[in-house]
Amino acid sequence: MTDKRHDWTRGVYAITDAQLLPSDRQLLEACRSALKGGLALLQYRDKSGDLSHRVRQALALAMMCRDYGVPLIINDDLALAQRLRDDGFAEVGLHLGQQDGSLREAREVLGGEAIIGATCHARLDLAERAASEGASYLAFGRFFVSKTKPEAPPATLDLLGEAGRFDLPRVAIGGIDIDNVGMAREAGAELLATVHGVFGDVNPEARVRALNARLAAYP
Repeated sequence: MTDKRHDWTRGVYAITDAQLLPSDRQLLEACRSALKGGLALLQYRDKSGDLSHRVRQALALAMMCRDYGVPLIINDDLALAQRLRDDGFAEVGLHLGQQDGSLREAREVLGGEAIIGATCHARLDLAERAASEGASYLAFGRFFVSKTKPEAPPATLDLLGEAGRFDLPRVAIGGIDIDNVGMAREAGAELLATVHGVFGDVNPEARVRALNARLAAYP
């Protein structure tokens, strides 16, 4: 546990998965382990229709993330992000896919300081629109074979360099792991987002530390 706040704009961005971490205990233990390893961001992703389940887990994660000085990002649920912020967790942010609601509306609701990310797939036009609507970061991918979304359209690493013109942190997602994380960083990604690359490991803390060590070679 630490009071030091990490720089959220660079590093490992871990995303939870309800199939990999089906119980509260598994979720919280794995996330605490990953946070100890030195995450930049943690995203809570749960597509179930059980609101009380999502609120309970998100609140526990928000408290945990506060202990480690790491922002918690809520996937695709503006109301839940707002609820947590209203409860005093001002560091909670939101990630929106292309079908997950209006980024402009989310910015108006959550305010100018909230971290709000946008999925841009492999399209610079989507990134341009997201930037104009107030996105805090732009997520591109998939760049490699993804276990979570194998059907996602592929993107080339050149896209990350082209997206530098938006002057926002670029997130690489899709099959990111220890073997290719350096390639994505070298291509321009500041944040490296992964599900299985962290939570598919029996020791998330060690995996995050290994990823960070690999990233350190690419300043």
